[in-house]
Amino acid sequence: MKNIHLWEHFFNLLYPNLCVVCGENLLKSEQHICLSCLCSIPKTNYHCHPDNPIEKRFWGKVPIHRATAFFFFQKGSSFQKLLHALKYKGNKEIGWKIGQYAAVDLLESEDFMSVDVIIPVPLHPEKYKKRGYNQSEWIGKGLSEILEKPQDITTLVRNKENTTQTKKSVFERYENTEGIFECTDIATLAGKHILLVDDVLTTGSTLEACVSALLKTEGIKVSIFTLAVA
Repeated sequence: MKNIHLWEHFFNLLYPNLCVVCGENLLKSEQHICLSCLCSIPKTNYHCHPDNPIEKRFWGKVPIHRATAFFFFQKGSSFQKLLHALKYKGNKEIGWKIGQYAAVDLLESEDFMSVDVIIPVPLHPEKYKKRGYNQSEWIGKGLSEILEKPQDITTLVRNKENTTQTKKSVFERYENTEGIFECTDIATLAGKHILLVDDVLTTGSTLEACVSALLKTEGIKVSIFTLAVA
């Protein structure tokens, strides 16, 4: 037993288990983010407030049932490291774990508890191949486990890859995403309440394109969840 502990200390010395936000060593009971940083996440709590600022972003564009984000994102903040690690550093498990934390909050809302299926915003196959995973799918995985709702990763597909959105205007982003998503099996989602999941909400143009594709299904209702909102 003593030798096992020695090897654990040696391994931790070579490969320290650090919080992705503050960089401090994690306790054995902590995963990816320390308790201190977890408690300081700037939550929106919009899941408790209908007609919140996120929902208003979609007014007059696409009809949605509810929308929320887990926390506020500011460029340059320490929590930018969390999103960067999830999206660009291969730390897909962060999405799963933070998705679980967020889902615990969503349990407070009857609207979000009434969803039937969780659908992550899909990546184009070429981007998926390059990155190796879909970060929104891993967020959805965490939500699915706590909310006890199935995740569907096959019905909504991205049928063409759009160019980067980073430096585009709102109108250019809309043009860049128009018609890039489609549903492969409309009957599967008929009459269902869908929770559409993405990592960060900026202008919302990608989510609007997804909602437009989903709403071609009869009797469908769409709500939106993102990990962060800019």
